[in-house]
Amino acid sequence: MHVTLPAFTPIEESLFLTLCGRALDNRSPHPILADTMAGELVRTLGYDCDRFHLSASPVINIAHRAKKLDEVAVRFVARHPDAVALDLGAGLDTRVFRIAPPPTVDWYDVDFPEVITARRQLLPARAHAYGVGADLTDPSWLDAIPTGRPAVIVADGLLAFLTQDDMIALLNRLIDHFPSGEVAFNGYTRFAIWAAKHYHGTQSVADLIKSPGFDDPREPERWNPRLKLVREILLTREPEVAEFPLALRLFTRLSAHSTAWSRRGTTVLQYRF
Repeated sequence: MHVTLPAFTPIEESLFLTLCGRALDNRSPHPILADTMAGELVRTLGYDCDRFHLSASPVINIAHRAKKLDEVAVRFVARHPDAVALDLGAGLDTRVFRIAPPPTVDWYDVDFPEVITARRQLLPARAHAYGVGADLTDPSWLDAIPTGRPAVIVADGLLAFLTQDDMIALLNRLIDHFPSGEVAFNGYTRFAIWAAKHYHGTQSVADLIKSPGFDDPREPERWNPRLKLVREILLTREPEVAEFPLALRLFTRLSAHSTAWSRRGTTVLQYRF
């Protein structure tokens, strides 16, 4: 199948970094996420993932954090079969297919209009799943999203590309729009942001990173009094570590003894409101 993608801006191009991470994880002997659709997308596009020079560690990190966000969404829709689900900065992620929510759940993938156009070209249609093409810093996009129902909101990698003010404003708008829900996203400490700007595998997005990061997982509770931390998911302490390659597994298990050291990498933060 020949696909001509829209012309992407650099921030839109960043979707290929995480797409390749999921695809490369799927090729590994012991995949963490096992996202077969990511591999199919890369093959369809003929995209050369070698340009990112991704080693095992960032590939596993991309897959691992995606799996944890999937789990948050799965648990929420199991408890709230009438939920609204939002994947913010969805890129070409196939989360809705991995989770396969029941037809009573309305799912919204939100990203720039060009990215949503690409999703429609590349991904099969699914009942009760919708694409919303918008700049997330524009408040008007939420007008297309139903209110009055509990919501689960996930964002994988997105918040690194927002200023802190834009991040706070976005969270406040989401919390005001829904009566209750949960929001989960990657947590980046100040060190993690510094590392993302300097690691060779993420050089393609280094100049796009705007977040300063924050070290205290309870910091967002001070941004909005309705936000309450449910869990700080330290990836070093999750069961998938048993599937890591030996050297990385030993290093990760050593890091798991220290919360501060575990936070030097990506975490997943889950809040309720």
